This record gives sequence, structure tokens and C-alpha cells, in this order.
Amino acid sequence: MAPISDHPLRYSLANELHARPFPSIETPSTAVYLAVKQPENAAGRNREADMAHLVALLDRYGAPHPQPGATHYFGHLGRYQLKWESHTEFVTYTAFIDGLSARPFDPADFEVFPSDWLDDIPGVRMTSALIRVEPWSDKEKVIGAINDWFVPESIAVSRVLDDAAVMAGDFRIDAAGHQRFAIFAAPGTGSRRIGRLVQRLCEVETYKTMSMLGFSEVKAMSPRMNDIDARLTNLMEEMTDNATPAEDTLRKLLEVSAELETMVARAAFRFGATEAYEAIVHQRIEVMRESRFDGRQTFNEFMMRRYDPAMRTVQSTKGRLAAMSDRAIRAGDLLRTRVDVERSAQNQALLESMNTRADMQLKLQRTVEGLSVVAISYYAVSLAAYALFPLTEVTGLSKGALTAVITLPVVLLVWWLIRRLQRSLHSERPE
Repeated sequence: MAPISDHPLRYSLANELHARPFPSIETPSTAVYLAVKQPENAAGRNREADMAHLVALLDRYGAPHPQPGATHYFGHLGRYQLKWESHTEFVTYTAFIDGLSARPFDPADFEVFPSDWLDDIPGVRMTSALIRVEPWSDKEKVIGAINDWFVPESIAVSRVLDDAAVMAGDFRIDAAGHQRFAIFAAPGTGSRRIGRLVQRLCEVETYKTMSMLGFSEVKAMSPRMNDIDARLTNLMEEMTDNATPAEDTLRKLLEVSAELETMVARAAFRFGATEAYEAIVHQRIEVMRESRFDGRQTFNEFMMRRYDPAMRTVQSTKGRLAAMSDRAIRAGDLLRTRVDVERSAQNQALLESMNTRADMQLKLQRTVEGLSVVAISYYAVSLAAYALFPLTEVTGLSKGALTAVITLPVVLLVWWLIRRLQRSLHSERPE
């Protein structure tokens, strides 16, 4: 039996599901995280530059290179482990270090990434974090460490993964420029489970930061949207008052519609990305199965109070922009209908005027035709009289009498010929 032919992408699609495994992290350890994004057009960036920069880091440690065109990498970097991922808009680097520094969240841990290498990185830092993974000792020591390391009014703490660990963070940037997170792993918690928790913390922080780009953009858009909204309202009032010619109002309305459509087109990608990033943030927090620890707010509660209002602002602005665009389109349709009605009335008046002029032209033509019969008859009678004058001697009629005799027949003959010519011309005219 001949083998079944495989789709060309069958294996690559299947392998993609297993291409980004969670790291295995022992306790105690430290994770150093960095997310980098191009300032403009990040989705269309030169990804070869990202790969070249990764290779430059690997070469410093003599580490093997990833496959050409790879979007992820995991391997040893000297005494560290490195995980690299290329996403739609950003690139992430995560280094895992066995053991803990004597100083909690020591900025020296970030030196796994050389300073000159960071200077040449293709993009700007979106976020960076130091994650400290400690073994659970006792509740009082954990509470004391949390109080020492994090800002009280911003801290989020929770038991996660069915009491497998306690995680904490305040989502603030410290003096060294990094976020801080701590994980206190319960005895018996496996290295893969800790790795999943660290990975999800990094994803929550990254996608939270990336989705806030949408909030920043809507804040920048707000003044212009307010201006366009006021202009649109004024134009609709002009439509109601009939104080301005409809053509002028329509031209201004089309300009407003063009501005709105341009804003919609430019913001569409950011709105879509923000919505996707927000969903990932909530999904990553949900799968950690939080429960309250020491009466503190959980990560979900922190997001509900601090993060969700910003996301609702983005959704509200998206809806408002779409509503303004629809309103401008509807107003334009109404105004076009009004302009069409006015033009139809003008065309009707023009047609009536043309009909009146046609009637006048027809009457004038008939008058001219009557005059033309007289004029032609005059010349025809004169010619006929000259031709018949020799008969005056034979008939005994004077020239005047002879002219009078032939006048009526000649006039009738001319009238008949002209009428026949007109009928012939009308019969030949196309329908």
C-alpha cells in the first residue's frame, strides 16, 4: 500500500505546539527577564537583526546557535540557562541562575546581559524584571521579606497552584530600572511547576505593559477626537438650520469622515493587539488559581483595580471612534440625499423651462414657416409672371390681371411643397 502523502506543513505545525516548553527551575534560583520592542512598526521589524543580536550574545559564551529562522531558543549560556522568544511585536530574553544573591534583587544579576551588548540591542526596553525564587521557610519570615522588598500600597500577594507557592510583586520599577517578583516555593513543588509559574509571571508583566501602549495611544488621540466630535456636531446643526448651502456642509463633512477613517485605520492594529494582550493577562492569572494570603490583595484584584480601568478606557475609545465614524457616514448619507433632492428640483425646474422654450421655439418656427411660404410664393409668383407675360396678348389680360390669376395657385403649390418636405423630414428623424 502506498504511503499517505503528508501536508507540507504537517510536522512544523505539530512541532509548534511543543516548541516553547516551560523551563525547569530549581529552588533557590533567580530569573532575569528582558523584553525589547522596536519603537515604530514593531510588527514589521527586521527580524534578522533580532537573530543577529541573539547570536552575538551566544558567541560571547560560546553557546550553539539556533536554527535559521527560529522564533525561540533555549540553551546553556555559561553557568546560566537562556530562553529567547520572538513575538509579533517584541523579543524576550530570560536567563535562569542557580542560587540567590546575598542582596535581594541585586542589580548585578542583570549583568548576565553585558552592558555593551545591551547598548546595541535593536529596540528599546519595554520591561525587565528580577524574579527571586526561594524555598518556603515559615509564614512570618515570608511576610517579613514581602514587607521589606515591596511597596505596601501596591503589593499583590497570593497563594497559587493549589498552595504550591506564594508569589508577590508590586509592579513598580525599582531604582535599578527593573520590576521585582518573589516566589516562595512550598516543599515538594517540582522544578517544572516553578518554571511554569516564573514563565507566567513574565508573561503577565510583559503583556500588561504591551497592552498599556493602547491606553497611551487613546490618551494621545483624545484631544483630536474631542475636536472632531465638536466639528461633527456643528455640521449636523448646520444641516438642521439650513443656514449653509448643503454642498458646503457636505464638503466639510467628507473632510471629517476622512479624518475619522484615517484614525480608525491607524489605531486598528493597536486596538486589536491591546485586546489580545489583555485577554492573555487575565488568562495567565486565572490559570495560577489564586487564593488570598495574609489578607493581601491578589494579582487578579490588583489588575481589577489598577489595570482594568485603563483597558476599559481603550475599549470605550474604540467604541466612541467607531460610533463617530458611523455618525459621520449617516450624516453624509442624509446630506447627500438632501443635495440629490435639491438637484432633482433644480433639474425639474430646468426641464420645465426647457419645455417652455421648446414650445415657444415651435410657435416661432410655425410663424417663420408661414412667413417663408409668403416669401417663397412672392418670388415664385414674380418668376411665373415673367414667364407668362407673353400670353397677355393672346388672352387679352393685362399683366396685373395675369399676375392676380396665378397668385393663388402658386401660393397653394408652395404651401403644399413645404408641408410635404416637413413630413418627409419628420419621417426620416430617428426615434
